[in-house]
Amino acid sequence: MTARQTDLTREKLLNAAFCEIHRHGFQAASIANILHDTGLTKGALYHHFPTKHDLGLAVVDEIIRERLEGLIFRRIRESREPVAALLQVISDIGANRDPAFVELGCPLNNLMQEMSPLDESFKLRLSGILGTFGRVVEDALIRGQEGGVLRADVDCRATALFIVSAWEGCIGVAKSLQSAEGFGLCMMQLLGYVKGLMTAPAT
Repeated sequence: MTARQTDLTREKLLNAAFCEIHRHGFQAASIANILHDTGLTKGALYHHFPTKHDLGLAVVDEIIRERLEGLIFRRIRESREPVAALLQVISDIGANRDPAFVELGCPLNNLMQEMSPLDESFKLRLSGILGTFGRVVEDALIRGQEGGVLRADVDCRATALFIVSAWEGCIGVAKSLQSAEGFGLCMMQLLGYVKGLMTAPAT
């Protein structure tokens, strides 16, 4: 097997495992389903991931973290107008009407609730991603404050914690209600809250 084939096999397994874990949770995730979805053998799976635990941690590190990096973190971190980028990301995520997103919820939040109380290695990785989320938002607010875009009285650390908590809460409520409309309404309220922190509220 070439290096390229090996990489593709590993990627295939990770993507199938992510879908299985997102739908059923880690503990109930079925290795048989993952193999069925990929058409691969147990030997191929265990060559890359000796245990189900290793596979789960790889999903956290290489799928969940990387997707959040692309969808949220990098867009805000690399922007010259970080508050505007934060607003745009909230707006874009709030407009998500994918039924699977509402049905299954946030992969990060789901795993935090399921695995953080049970497994220290999961807890460390998941809390690390959540910490990155908070720091990215806090840094955006600090830079906005320094640039005169954000009000001087805003406590950037506390506000970032609230924004991340509200964001994840919106997804959790939408999942509980199975309501894409409810998710959109909740995220628009969060959008309005962030706009209200600006020196000249955005229109």
